[in-house]
Amino acid sequence: MWLGTTGAIWLMTGTRSQAQAASNTPRSLCIVRPEQMEGPYFIDERLHRMDIRSDPTNGTISPGTQLALTFHISHVRSGECRPVPDAQVDIWHCDATGVYSDVRDPGFSTVGQKFLRGYQLTDANGVARFQTIYPGWYPIRTVHIHFKIRTALMARKQYEFTSQLYVPDELTDRVHTALPYASQGQRRVRNHHDFIFRNGGDQLMLEPFETSGGYAAIFPIGLDLS
Repeated sequence: MWLGTTGAIWLMTGTRSQAQAASNTPRSLCIVRPEQMEGPYFIDERLHRMDIRSDPTNGTISPGTQLALTFHISHVRSGECRPVPDAQVDIWHCDATGVYSDVRDPGFSTVGQKFLRGYQLTDANGVARFQTIYPGWYPIRTVHIHFKIRTALMARKQYEFTSQLYVPDELTDRVHTALPYASQGQRRVRNHHDFIFRNGGDQLMLEPFETSGGYAAIFPIGLDLS
């Protein structure tokens, strides 16, 4: 979902109003993004945690390259851009071998397991942080991470935004040469061949950078909460 003409102009030109310039949120964090489909594997587990790598049922850690993911969530309205505190941010994605937790699929059943799922609440600056792993792949999809943002009840309404995150193909090629990713063989679908990515995926790209423990990425997003 887009914010209409004003939001599109900000995204393309980088211009901003005097009201926005006076706000506490930097322009670089007020980026409008498209919604994408939720997909079949969302489970509202209500797991409030920053590190989603483990399965809380048995403590097993999902193996893979570490990925630290930070969301900056802002409210964009009438030329102003301000942080959104206390928003619930859920993320979920497959493991290094393309398997999701707590679902029954034709190729696997992980019912009762809860790895690589969880939510955080944004702080006063609209920030939510997660520790996870770089996702693997499975047939028909490129590598992706699902996310859902839900606000507290405001004016008798609750806002919900659902979409997906993507990573550069070149980085995925490099990460997936290591185990356990390499055990899956060569992935079949790249970003621009993915039927969901084609619908705005270019605006949902992460830009991961290397850290001592793996990779980290920051994802800013501006939402219309009216």
